[in-house]
This record gives sequence, C-alpha cells and structure tokens, in this order.
Amino acid sequence: MTEELLNVVIIGSGPAGCAAGIYASRANLQPVLVAGDVPGGQLVTTPEIENWPGALGSPSGFDLMAKLQDHAKALGTVFLSDKVVKAELAGAVKTLTLGSGKVLKSKSVIIATGASPRYLQVPGEDEYKGRGVSACATCDGFFFRGKEVAIVGGGSAAFVEALFLTQMCAKVYLIHRREGFRAEAVMVDKFKQKISDGKAEFILNAVVTEVIGDGNRVTAARIKQQDRVFDLPVAGIFAAVGHMPQTELFKSELKLDEAGFIVVGQGSDTATSQPGVFAAGDCADRIYRQAITSAGSGCKAALDAEHYLLA
Repeated sequence: MTEELLNVVIIGSGPAGCAAGIYASRANLQPVLVAGDVPGGQLVTTPEIENWPGALGSPSGFDLMAKLQDHAKALGTVFLSDKVVKAELAGAVKTLTLGSGKVLKSKSVIIATGASPRYLQVPGEDEYKGRGVSACATCDGFFFRGKEVAIVGGGSAAFVEALFLTQMCAKVYLIHRREGFRAEAVMVDKFKQKISDGKAEFILNAVVTEVIGDGNRVTAARIKQQDRVFDLPVAGIFAAVGHMPQTELFKSELKLDEAGFIVVGQGSDTATSQPGVFAAGDCADRIYRQAITSAGSGCKAALDAEHYLLA
C-alpha cells in the first residue's frame, strides 16, 4: 500500500469516520480507514444509546459502533488497525505515516479523530488516576461496586455516567458548579428518581478543589461550595467536564481555533484550510458533539471529498 496513490484516507473509526467510509465506498472511492487507538471512538464506552434514530431498545455504544464498522467494511472500506503518527497535508498528495512505519499517500484525507476527556486539573488528580480517578464510568465503574462515588459535570454525558454508576454503587454524588444543567431533561428526571430512591444526591454550586487519598487509593473529594469547604468521603471521582479535540497531530498543518478544534467551512461545510483535507465529528465540532451529528458530518466530508476529487 506504500506505492499506491489512494483516493481518500479516513483517520478515525467513530461515527464520523464510519459514516465517511460508508459514503466514500458508495462513491467508489475505495477508502482506507485508519482506526486509531480506540476502534469505534468514545461511543464504545457508552452503556446505552437512547437517541440514535431507529435504534429502539437502547443498544450499547459498543454494539452500535460494531454495526457501523461492519456496514462500512461490507461496502468496501479497508480498515487498518493502526494510528497516524505524522501527517503532511500540503500539496496535491497527502502523506500519512503510521505507527507501524507504513506510509500512505492519498489525494484526499478525512480527519475524524474525535476528542478525549478533560480532567479537573486539581491537586491530587494525576496522582490518583487509575486509582480512584477516572473519566470513564463504563470502563471503571465495576471497580466501585457497593461504594460511594462522585461524578463531576452537568451535561448529558455526566448524567449518563451517573445513572450507570447508580446500578452498582452504594451512592452517587453529582457535583456541578451551577444549579442549572446542560443535560437533556429526561436524564435529569431519571437521576432525580435515583435521589428519591436514596441512590444519588446533588451537590450544586460546588467545585472539586482537590483529590484526597491515602497514598494508594482515593478516599475523598475536597469540595468548595460557596463559602464552605468540606471533604466528601468517596472511593471514586469521575470527571465528566467535556472533551478536548484530538488535533495535536495537525496543529502545524491546519488552521485550528483557540480551543484546538479544526476550523472548517473553507468553501464547504467540512473543508479545512488545506485543499483536499476535510474534518468531521468532534475534532471540528465544539457545539453539538452528538453521535448522530458526527455521523452526519462524516457523510458530508465524504461527499465533499468526492466533489474535490472530481474537480
């Protein structure tokens, strides 16, 4: 594959990357998709998907992504279990170097690298990552069965993870810096029901200022709530305070905004500052960040790449 000039390489295997693969395959572009470190992206860690159109029964993110990947493969998208470590995107031929040492040359590139979780950036957090501090309840919740935990955040992701934790933990505290929430009302209502059941509690107008531990494991979260500071005894602290776009690889090649998101709309909805390079999903979306909007932008990126190649 090092000698062949490809039509399009897709970087990322989440909803945006898989949708791009499906549409690029249907356009007979023979796409090659580099799956990255986490095949399926962030969605594989979501226990239940309730808002994917037509997917009744709340499938898991893992199952939904498996179907999307199978769909793209069935149409002809070639998946590579590798990651891009260097990208040279200027000029008519784009060069991508993979972790394995393989080099791909392509006429166009679709970047769908997604985003990674933000942490709280407080003392003690780094020390106890993997020892009580986590950004993925579905990954690590099992280790806190029967224990009390805290989750920090006020968006839908925070409530999804908090509800998941109530299935196994003795109690879940949801800590949020305001009284209002960005989460869907239905998620807030479900959590309030858990409060009624004694499985959950809100701590509002509050922030975590320090992670406390005994040298081995987390033992408490230090909380500032207005003028009051106190230690909340918990075994785990889960950060759900947003995500950072996975765009470090492209900072010298593409125009990024101040938060690191790829700037698109340079002639078409997904076009970047380099002709022939398109971006889709959470790496370019600082507003919606939904699986369905990521998939939609992946579709647009594939169509934009097709039009670029036909020009």
